[in-house]
Amino acid sequence: MTQPQFDIVVFGATSFVGQILCEYLWQRHGLGGEVKWALAGRSQSKLQQIRAALGADADGLPLLIADADDEAALRALCDQTEVVISTVGPYSLYGSTLVKVCAETGTDYCDLTGEVQWMARMIAKYEATAQKSGARIVHCCGFDSVPSDLGVQFLQEHAQQRFGQTCNSVRLRIKSMRGTLSGGTVASMLSKVDECLADPSVAKVMEDPFALCPIPGVYQPDVKTAQYDDASKSWAAPFIMAIINTRVVHRSNHLTQGLYGSDFRYDETMMTGSGISGRVKAVATASGLSLLDAALAWPPTRWLFERFGPKPGDGPSPEAQRAGFYDFIFFGRTADDRRLDVRVTGDRDPGYGSTSKMLGEAGVCLAFDLPKADHPGGFWTPATLMGGKLRHRLVEHAGLTFEVVR
Repeated sequence: MTQPQFDIVVFGATSFVGQILCEYLWQRHGLGGEVKWALAGRSQSKLQQIRAALGADADGLPLLIADADDEAALRALCDQTEVVISTVGPYSLYGSTLVKVCAETGTDYCDLTGEVQWMARMIAKYEATAQKSGARIVHCCGFDSVPSDLGVQFLQEHAQQRFGQTCNSVRLRIKSMRGTLSGGTVASMLSKVDECLADPSVAKVMEDPFALCPIPGVYQPDVKTAQYDDASKSWAAPFIMAIINTRVVHRSNHLTQGLYGSDFRYDETMMTGSGISGRVKAVATASGLSLLDAALAWPPTRWLFERFGPKPGDGPSPEAQRAGFYDFIFFGRTADDRRLDVRVTGDRDPGYGSTSKMLGEAGVCLAFDLPKADHPGGFWTPATLMGGKLRHRLVEHAGLTFEVVR
């Protein structure tokens, strides 16, 4: 078997996040350095435009042509690389063939999906194949769900050091955040709604906190309304990404044989402040999210989203990406009620500027930090496969911080 010529191939380089990712990899690794990488997609001309936007020095970056549904082309792509980073979504529509091919060829893979129902299908169909071939498949390597997954792991490591046990209760509270939606995110939201409407069982999977675990755990908090939160001393509202992040964190607990505890409970909410104003903000946020769910499913308002909302390829400006940020506080409690709080922050728009950096570092981590002999194939989470190695990369290069605050 010939040695692949690339460490990393970015599949979907012409997507909105793909372009930001390519710019990040170019700034970090350039051409002819330690990391050998290439751009891939279905359009030669669009790939050439993306490469040209990186500057004249990028002319030597290789371009690979493959369509998301062309299994033969994807197999040829995988034969040339150690790792594929995929930004081609919605993944339930365009991502399954690539996961299949990676699992069969032993090619490592990471993406930024937040589609729980799709991940559950991929695990059920291809985990045994990936385990046999040695392919390490890691979903959710962007804002959903790296800060949550690595944040809980960071907290639990310090709990073990301080208390000799993990925290069986962790509550993530979003202290502050600034970011915007892209057309790709809206397309993924609409795709999930379509799946739920076409098949009610999909909605049941998405509502299950243990959708990515073969064995369910204990009852989990499910914050859907405004409520006062004793941990943060603030009113709290539902967090739109919790339906994804909580599932990934529980899978991490499952993959570590219940390291966080067989009675582990985890939830995520947004802090809206104390007093009357905090309560009003929490009620307004919770009501807005409920209305959004209904609006995406109701044909007239659905049409408005499709007609006037951001289109795939649209997204925040570079200035807006740089102005974005997020600040998370994790409140941990042991079974004997000892407390440990940690903080995770990011320095860019969470879904794009920060996600591209996290995804890029995850791909490099897969390629360089995790020998196949030491880390077997299968469907992993960011925490369980990359853990501290990825965390170190994110702190050094991607603008994230992890710190103990109490």
